[in-house]
Amino acid sequence: MTELHKNLINGEWVGGDGADNINPSNTNEVVGVYARATQQDTLDAIAAAKAAFPAWSHSGILQRWEILSKTAHEIFARKAELGELLSREEGKTLAEGIGEVTRAGQIFEFFAGEALRLSGESVPSVRPGVGVEMTREAMGVVGIITPWNFPIAIPAWKIAPALCYGNTVVFKPADLVPGCSWAIVDILHRNGLPKGVLNLVMGRGSVVGQAMLDSKDIVAQTFTGSVNTGRRVAEASVKVMRKFQLEMGGKNPTIVLDDADLKVAVETTAQSAFYSTGQRCTASSRLIVTEGIHDQFVAALTEGIRNLKVGDAIAKDTEIGPVVDPGQLKQDTDYIEIGKGEGAKLVVGGELVKRDNPGYFLQPALFTEATNQMRIAREEIFGPVAAVIRVKDYDEALAVANDTEFGLSAGIVTTSLKYATHFKRNAEAGMVMVNVPTAGVDFHVPFGGRKGSSYGPKEQGKYAAEFFTQVKTAYTAAG
Repeated sequence: MTELHKNLINGEWVGGDGADNINPSNTNEVVGVYARATQQDTLDAIAAAKAAFPAWSHSGILQRWEILSKTAHEIFARKAELGELLSREEGKTLAEGIGEVTRAGQIFEFFAGEALRLSGESVPSVRPGVGVEMTREAMGVVGIITPWNFPIAIPAWKIAPALCYGNTVVFKPADLVPGCSWAIVDILHRNGLPKGVLNLVMGRGSVVGQAMLDSKDIVAQTFTGSVNTGRRVAEASVKVMRKFQLEMGGKNPTIVLDDADLKVAVETTAQSAFYSTGQRCTASSRLIVTEGIHDQFVAALTEGIRNLKVGDAIAKDTEIGPVVDPGQLKQDTDYIEIGKGEGAKLVVGGELVKRDNPGYFLQPALFTEATNQMRIAREEIFGPVAAVIRVKDYDEALAVANDTEFGLSAGIVTTSLKYATHFKRNAEAGMVMVNVPTAGVDFHVPFGGRKGSSYGPKEQGKYAAEFFTQVKTAYTAAG
């Protein structure tokens, strides 16, 4: 029988009913069996985290550095193994899977260093003989809920700073991809993390997630996922006056101007729109192209899409892996039909692809003759589907790019310093890319958006302290 991967609660591995983790490249393969926590398991995990907080929040910075550093080194040492696990459970290509695991290791390594760089301020008061100190302290029990599309990087960039700054954690990964999350928790546990500091509760959002949101003992909640669920997190958090941080959807634009290098434009937009099977909140699904380069660009990108190899995530020649599950595949194909019905022209892709193994394979789809009012240009599809919107000039392109309820990432391809500089200042997005894909940022800089994409402090880098700590001001009179 396949081994049951258990939940970690108060330093003990706790079993229960298991669920199969299915490989989207080969639905006949069970990647592993993972326990699903109950409501009581979740309450036990919250209680354990609360009990562990006083000691952990006052632990030495060298202890935190050592645990986080050892975790980083083990992740680096096992990147091939963990990368394959990621690709098998989520569907990213093997190169992308190994790359994401490497990123997780870098994040833990960065926050190991941050544990040694904890600092505050000391200033004189306006009153003579009185000093003032401003310090950052841990929040308490932090709830972490992560999505399925980055099953190791996003857990890493939430767990690592939470622990670095002295918080205790109740962690619920996406029910669809528990494998990498279980591996991270196992590594931290074996590398000396005290019991109760990190608790893993895998399972359904309706059970585990709801129990977390209902608890007054979770004082801060960080969430990455859908807009609808993010709103529920916000509503539940306000009721108990909990600090919360949301990373949600995107409908990201990439502008291609007449002066763009055509090769750079095609490579940048293909990477932005279709790699990781388009299953990124930073994916560019709106390609806003000025009329002088439009036809050339569409012809070149169409040919590039035709040549993309869709297949098993583990295969060395695969460039686009499968969609994650049948529900997401149906959403993608439904939106393709919606686009056709709205009058957009499907110029390439959009068909299901058959391979030797049964899997959720979809050829990336490109629409032209789209407008920014169409549903395919306004709603997040979260798959390898992009729409080209023809515009007259840069001014119209910028207006169309900003005409969205989202504001996560935005890109432009141009050789003009004038337009690049203007776009960086005037794009209504939290992250702006010039001549590079919109697919995320480095591990040491802030990640996050504006408008309906994000709420609360940014994630990653030193900016993570804004969410995972609280500021204390203390006065001392001399003598």
